[in-house]
Amino acid sequence: MHNNATGKLTNLSGAELRRIVVAIVIGNGFVAYDFTVYSFSAVLIGNLFFPSGNPASSLLLSLATFGAGFVMRPLGAIVIGHIADSHGRKAGMAVSLTLMTLGTWLIACLPTYASIGPAAAVLMVLARLMQGLATGGEIGPAAASLMESVAYRHRCFMVSWRGASQGAAAFAAALVTASTTALLSPAALQSWGWRIPFVLGGLIGPVGWYLRRRMPAVPRQPGGRLNPGRLFVEHTRPLVCGILMTAATSVGIYVTVFYMPSYLVRTLHRPPAISLLTACLSGLVIFVVTPLMGRAADRFASRKTLQSLFFVASMAAAWPVFWMLTHGVGDLAALVIITAYVALAVNNDGANSVLMMEAFPPHRRAAGLSVIYGIGVVVFGGFSPFFVTWLINVTGNPMIPAWYLMAATGLTLVALNRFPEQAPAEGAAYASQPPA
Repeated sequence: MHNNATGKLTNLSGAELRRIVVAIVIGNGFVAYDFTVYSFSAVLIGNLFFPSGNPASSLLLSLATFGAGFVMRPLGAIVIGHIADSHGRKAGMAVSLTLMTLGTWLIACLPTYASIGPAAAVLMVLARLMQGLATGGEIGPAAASLMESVAYRHRCFMVSWRGASQGAAAFAAALVTASTTALLSPAALQSWGWRIPFVLGGLIGPVGWYLRRRMPAVPRQPGGRLNPGRLFVEHTRPLVCGILMTAATSVGIYVTVFYMPSYLVRTLHRPPAISLLTACLSGLVIFVVTPLMGRAADRFASRKTLQSLFFVASMAAAWPVFWMLTHGVGDLAALVIITAYVALAVNNDGANSVLMMEAFPPHRRAAGLSVIYGIGVVVFGGFSPFFVTWLINVTGNPMIPAWYLMAATGLTLVALNRFPEQAPAEGAAYASQPPA
């Protein structure tokens, strides 16, 4: 199999490719699960760690803490991305898994505000910062490992499994949260039940670490010591355009999947079980649809073609979707509408990530992609639940999420058009066997 990093052939069997996919899907899914399960428990965590006489204020503080985890993503992107580029992809992913496991166990074992006062809120923020550091450094090494394992014509499909793992993580996080909500009494949930999703996440960490230790190693990428300033000077256009391109995908997943349960309960006054079921189905749709879209994207000469079509379609659909949700459709219809929109709007991870990584030399791929997502998700995604909630409170307009999504998607389309697309290396499109 052709390896663009070295120009040599890397012979990986179908079994080895499957081990790479399984190790990265489980590890990346664990990181995404632990980082996002917080959002499904935002209301409870707000009451337990940020008590206030106003429930809306408690929720806003909880969502701000959720967003605080994104502040550390750029630092994690630079530090862990450099480790992955200079010491191997597996080394970078081992660091991110370790940090995420520590942060998750800290949340799972943390005493509440009622027990230790303001220290509880401070420690919760510290745990989220640790998780943010881990998440910021996970995306680049995971995606680069997948892309460098196969030939050019299979890259979008292979890399799409990283995005699919986020769907699986959202499904698992929502399912566990919905189950604890349905099976436990409100008193039990408030007392100890909210910890169950975090404990389960902490137990998955060692499994992911073990699988990644056993996966075949992708060759190290030779290169000098990473200087963040040099990275921006030498790759200004792909970095700036790439950051802007994250607007639609990051706002899409954080608004339509992770924020949606709070929106349905607090703004539209729907039952909590139904709202979390929506997140479960949305995660499942992402897990199934993303690889299908990755395989389809590999059939086009340009990485941009299919992305552009779906971004235009999702921008056009945003307003009708939220108009129907806010005008009294039944719970079953709401489930169908939301999951259909998620399938349309949050499915481009394979082609999107590959387009970005191909704009960087091999020894800058992991750091480059990590920095793009680290900064882009901070700017556009991480605080979007907070801003949407605040804007709804200020304006009283429940259609705010639709306008937010449309603006983000429009910005992404402009950046996508300006992003520098690289032609494939000679012979790369005809190399080797497809992934098993």
